[in-house]
Amino acid sequence: MLLALLLACEPTKAPTTVDTAPIETASTPTGGTPTEPPTTTPTGGSSTTTPTGSTSTTTPSGSTSTGSTTTGSTSTSGTTSTPTDPVPPPVRFVALGDAGEGNDDQYAVADAIGTVCAERGCDFAIYLGDNFYDSGVEGVFDEQWQSKFELPYADLDFPFYPALGNHDLGLEGLGVEFWLSPIYVNYTDYSTKWTMPNEHYAFEAGNVKFIALDTTRIFFSFTEQQATFWEEEVASKSPEIDWIIAYGHHPYVSNGQHGNAGRYEGLPPSLPLADIPRGDYVKEFFDDHVCGTALVYFSGHDHNRQWIEPTCGTEFIVSGAGAKTTELVGRGNTTFFEDDTREGFMWVEVEGNRFTGAFYDKDAVLDYEQTFHL
Repeated sequence: MLLALLLACEPTKAPTTVDTAPIETASTPTGGTPTEPPTTTPTGGSSTTTPTGSTSTTTPSGSTSTGSTTTGSTSTSGTTSTPTDPVPPPVRFVALGDAGEGNDDQYAVADAIGTVCAERGCDFAIYLGDNFYDSGVEGVFDEQWQSKFELPYADLDFPFYPALGNHDLGLEGLGVEFWLSPIYVNYTDYSTKWTMPNEHYAFEAGNVKFIALDTTRIFFSFTEQQATFWEEEVASKSPEIDWIIAYGHHPYVSNGQHGNAGRYEGLPPSLPLADIPRGDYVKEFFDDHVCGTALVYFSGHDHNRQWIEPTCGTEFIVSGAGAKTTELVGRGNTTFFEDDTREGFMWVEVEGNRFTGAFYDKDAVLDYEQTFHL
């Protein structure tokens, strides 16, 4: 009965992305009217909007528009220099999730982000779901937008690119009220910070393509739309893109209480009728699409910080301690770093072929930093 209800809730139209066509919102409850939110320009960036069927580019602060070229120049002696590829600007951002509490720890993490960004630079944030505990928002004028997002991050002058978590979709985290998702898309038009073009979407910054997934739908087996979306986005990346970085709420691997996809909550593969709660559809989606294609995947869901050794050709990072922590329980994954005692976030810089990630706690104390190269 639950699966039949969920299938009835699932939108039938394939969603669009930032850089393909205008946005279609998901279905609304009886009596509601879906609306088409406008495409917005992130703070400090630029955007080109084109007619339906052509392409557009949303450029976060600190990045460059795709499709630019550099031509050869002529020196004073009359010789022509050889054209060179433009050097991509560094891309700097923070990653945090499970932060929608409006509590003191959320404010502390926000202050720490401000301190680190003032020292090291930040262009934007990726926000990893469960943005509003316990059951999401009820509309674009819900007071939680202020108490759990705008006010805690008021001093951070850059856009947030959110993904949706199960708590954002109602029923205290059951996450089946899919008709709530257009509210989050529509709020983009009411905020200078919140930037969410669709339930899942993509954008490019420098030499990085970011792909935001709606893993709650994937969790409940609604995978076809995002599978097509993923393959199209990977195939259509700009020539200068060297990195694909994906993010969403649910982890593929984690040593936290939720654990590894396919064995969420420690449920064994042999347990009948447990394919959804066990995360079988998340595992299948990642095995088929994300592994080895995304160089890095960020998630939350478990309220701690982990950098797991590369699995299936991808670096997996859990940064779900944006406002609270839960214990690590051990799920068999070897980690470079893990901590469940302090709230915090990850700061990232991608420069050329180099990725640097640094975990900070809520007091802006550096706990761990690592760099790897393509």
